[in-house]
Amino acid sequence: MSKISSSAFADTKPHYALLDGLRGVAALIVIWYHVFEAFAASPVEQRVNHGFLAVDFFFILSGFVIGYAYDDRWGTRLTLKDFFRRRLIRLHPMVVPACVLGVISFCIQGCETWEGTRVAFSCVMLAALMQMLMLPVWPGAAAEVRGAGEMYPLNGPSWSLFFEYIGNVLYALWLRRLSTRALGCFVALAGAGLAAFALGNLSGFGNLGVGWTFAGDNFPGGMLRMTFSFSAGLLLSRVFRPRAVRGAFWICSLVLVVLLALPYMGDGSRPWVNALYEVVCVVVVFPLLVWLAASGRTTDVRSAAVCKFLGDISYPLYIIHYPSIYLLFVASRKYEMTFADAWPYALLIFAGNILLARVLLKIYDEPVRRWLTRVWMKR
Repeated sequence: MSKISSSAFADTKPHYALLDGLRGVAALIVIWYHVFEAFAASPVEQRVNHGFLAVDFFFILSGFVIGYAYDDRWGTRLTLKDFFRRRLIRLHPMVVPACVLGVISFCIQGCETWEGTRVAFSCVMLAALMQMLMLPVWPGAAAEVRGAGEMYPLNGPSWSLFFEYIGNVLYALWLRRLSTRALGCFVALAGAGLAAFALGNLSGFGNLGVGWTFAGDNFPGGMLRMTFSFSAGLLLSRVFRPRAVRGAFWICSLVLVVLLALPYMGDGSRPWVNALYEVVCVVVVFPLLVWLAASGRTTDVRSAAVCKFLGDISYPLYIIHYPSIYLLFVASRKYEMTFADAWPYALLIFAGNILLARVLLKIYDEPVRRWLTRVWMKR
């Protein structure tokens, strides 16, 4: 029987190396956003203030890449079963080590909630099982071991993977069937809904930092974030026409870093100001950045190597970095540390997670994906 490689479809088309590089840049920014989160009393005081918008950027990239890779492959060459298997092979193996790191982190901090209540180890194991199966936890349930309401209390950022899976299901069952005009109308409606959510201050802080819990309006907010960004990326893949852009990667990287690192807009008394800024970033600027990056090409060996390295580690880095952030949270509270006290540890977390992501990619993620492809993708 012949076997289809995991990259069989992608190999027949040009590869957007600059988009891989930008995904890695966004993942690096997320680490610093989470580092500074440990020292912020409120979202208004948070440094690298809009770093969580990297998730919206990831969703746009995902929609663009999936549309580009799969839109014209359905039928005899690609079935629903093939598509879902490919997406699981690509995304799910790294869930396991991320969960293991989450368990280790939670045990190091004493198996306690943020309020100091001891948690039964059976609850930790239940949380781990649900994490590995990507089953979200309801606030207050036994598996919600940290007491902060997270969908995935052993590895908080997994919430975005949960929505990524939903986006993939929507694409396979419905979005791909829409005409370009119908998809454009849907994107416009989703964008209007996202803007209304943000400007209506349903998050409570005039921002789009929602989706990580089922509490309050987080779930509908997370659905709006994913639905708009993923479908906008998909639409972009259909209407995209490249324009020659020199230095696209470095230009887009600089713009992305600046946008995500800027302070909170205003003093919090008029939350709509900050909300408007974030809506413009997600609805207008991020799709333009994807367009520009997809139009560019690496022109030298160094740029190509940088983009490849950043693209390779982007997903492992994003999905495994947060357990170390939990430990930073605990240390900053226990020892009343400021960032001025903790910056050496922050640098260690940053560099250590990059190294760990690279190691896990080479010794675990890539081999496991190759094995799953051999086992699952037989014809």
